[in-house]
Amino acid sequence: MLSNDELAAWDRENLFHPSTHLGQFARGEAPQRIVTGGEGATITDRDGNRLLDGFAGLYCVNVGYGRPEIAEAIAEQARALPYYHAYAGHGSEAAIRLAKMVLDRAPAHMSKVYFGLSGSDANETNVKLVWYYNNILGRPEKKKIISRMRGYHGSGLMTGSLTGLELFHRKFDLPLDRVLHTQAPYYFRRPDPAMSEADFTAFLVAELEALIAREGADTIAAFIGEPVLGTGGLVPPPPGYWPAVQEVLARHDILLIADEVVTGFGRLGSMFGSDHYGLKPDFITIAKGLTSAYAPLSGSIVSDRVWKVLERGTDENGVIGHGWTYSAHPLCAAAGIANLELIDRLGLVEAAGKVGAHLNARMTEALGDHPNVGEVRGAGLLCAVEIVRDRDTRTFFDAAEGVGGKVVAAMMRRGVIARAMPQGDIIGFAPPFCLTTAEADRIAETTAEALREVLG
Repeated sequence: MLSNDELAAWDRENLFHPSTHLGQFARGEAPQRIVTGGEGATITDRDGNRLLDGFAGLYCVNVGYGRPEIAEAIAEQARALPYYHAYAGHGSEAAIRLAKMVLDRAPAHMSKVYFGLSGSDANETNVKLVWYYNNILGRPEKKKIISRMRGYHGSGLMTGSLTGLELFHRKFDLPLDRVLHTQAPYYFRRPDPAMSEADFTAFLVAELEALIAREGADTIAAFIGEPVLGTGGLVPPPPGYWPAVQEVLARHDILLIADEVVTGFGRLGSMFGSDHYGLKPDFITIAKGLTSAYAPLSGSIVSDRVWKVLERGTDENGVIGHGWTYSAHPLCAAAGIANLELIDRLGLVEAAGKVGAHLNARMTEALGDHPNVGEVRGAGLLCAVEIVRDRDTRTFFDAAEGVGGKVVAAMMRRGVIARAMPQGDIIGFAPPFCLTTAEADRIAETTAEALREVLG
């Protein structure tokens, strides 16, 4: 085994880390952690530190670390059939079974699942299929996609454009044409403090209507949104938001893509965020919770009405020209089957709702009166703490002060992992579904201690 020092040096010299300050990391100025194991909601690094993972990796290790059932399912599949492609009607039992399991859990009007490897490539698939759909229907101008400021939908070319966070656009020549952004349903950051939630929902709908009017409904193909805003701040929508948005989309014949990479398979205490908020999407994007990140797998779930047009398209034009080498990969599908079976057997969807409510209540109790806490918010097993300079005036700290990052670092020193979310001093939590109430209490207490260390 390599020594820690040697492995650390190789890491800085050879590995390109995503979402990292490359210069600082290469020079040894930025933190480095080499993770070696995990069990339940806890990970272990090469130095022997045990850390309570309050973010489930990247919202994804939903069933927790160290589940032998999933590891064994992957190994068994590898011994039997490590790979075969899904092109031209080929399939594997694992991929076929998983597709049925997904559709058995999805809203009733969904029809087929296309499997990829990441949420980013799933949303690229969705956009391509939206364009194909409108071409088949003879609407070549109906191609623009509306996303939302602060939304997160991936970091590819099109998906990075859909993402409404400046970090993912800066110096990348994004967003690309055909992508539009409307206001985020972020009540704490409403433009007028006097607005009620109902007023704010009406404002958001008016902004959406105005955007459609400016661009022309005949040029707009789809609207994409997360049921709960994720990386942009972990923000549940205000009451009435999704029914009102869906009414606008239906009236203008604009498809709805529900990006459920974070919310799919239980994080809100419901199997899908679409169920939770009464959505009837044309596409559902899935990834993280599909395998709990034990293997890379994503999916684009296509509705009945879209599928019928796709069939018509191939009747008129031949084989559909879309596919990835690793689509419906048998090893990943085997992980997905074992993961969904485990979620069912252990009642983890219900557990996420119950422990999530406890975490949000404890966080509010521990931090709600702090003068620098503007808001504690959450839904299911998602929670966020928004830190401000002055809560009464909603005055924010300057980004250069890095307050959120300092709080997260103070938590890490106490053995708890949280995430500093982009574009604000927002501390995010999305723990594994197996989190205990005692572990939830520890997360809340540690957050309070770290905040006191940084801000008093």
